[in-house]
Amino acid sequence: MEEDTCDKAIEILQATSDGDKLAPVDLSLVESAVNGFLTSEGIEAFNKLHKTVAAGEYKQPWFHGIENMTIDHVGYVYWKGAIIEHYEEPWAYSKEAKENAQELKRRCEILERKGIPPNITTVIWNWVEGE
Repeated sequence: MEEDTCDKAIEILQATSDGDKLAPVDLSLVESAVNGFLTSEGIEAFNKLHKTVAAGEYKQPWFHGIENMTIDHVGYVYWKGAIIEHYEEPWAYSKEAKENAQELKRRCEILERKGIPPNITTVIWNWVEGE
């Protein structure tokens, strides 16, 4: 591993609360860089990630492209920062999980229209369709 790669990885981790604010795919990219497992395309992606994080412009990508929904590296799914579900990998990135995430979005939007804060209790445990 090059010293430059290690320094960049440290900068990324320091700027993202030890990686807690990175998307799982980006945290994996940093891990692969440190371990020397990147292809030339991976190195380009790592350098781009470093540049974005160093500039303070990093934003975690939306989970399955669903606006306001993110997932952390242990599988918790968030809606506007509130935990609403937990998915296991690799299922979290499956077609079925994407469909399930669309349903979570629908529920969150319904709850918000009613003035009820979405969280794991309101979205999952106490959800009654049609109320």
